[in-house]
Amino acid sequence: MTARSPGRRPGGPDTRGEILRAARESFAGKGFAATSIRGVARDAGVDAALVHHYFGGKDELFVEAMALPIDPRQVAATILDGPVDDLGRRIVTVFLGVWESPDGQQRMKALLRSMVSSDQVAQLMREGLTRMVIAPVSKALDVPDARLRVSLVASQLVGLALTRYVLELDPITTEPAAELVDRIAPALQHYLTG
Repeated sequence: MTARSPGRRPGGPDTRGEILRAARESFAGKGFAATSIRGVARDAGVDAALVHHYFGGKDELFVEAMALPIDPRQVAATILDGPVDDLGRRIVTVFLGVWESPDGQQRMKALLRSMVSSDQVAQLMREGLTRMVIAPVSKALDVPDARLRVSLVASQLVGLALTRYVLELDPITTEPAAELVDRIAPALQHYLTG
């Protein structure tokens, strides 16, 4: 019989699952800002290096733990890839693209309902999305009230998601996504640069 070496346990068959469980609990209980890789590792009973091995960093851990259908950093990169004068169109196109996919719609509905019914989930999503999407988009605008402008866009998008996918309010629900992009993009662009 060999003696077990001191320290944290190595990765096992469900180590990744244990890390995700600990991360979900930490994100839900403490929020994004107060959650740390070391704390998650401690709660999962593993070394912090193993969390980095599986997830890379806190942003990746957040995306996995929340089971987001798309990485918010990729969303920000896609939105920012082009001229500022077309930002509103790119934002609504990417947003509807996520929601229009069957897997994306199912996950986003669950997430939206959770945010509306749970202050903890709302705070967690607010902190994570602010860091990974709102802050980079605001920085690209290079105006003093950029955060307000991007927040106004977010308010429009949340309203669109509620009316199209949760309340299923006609004709918004039955309107083709391309038509919604054409109608909503100018309003979003006005918020951003008007």
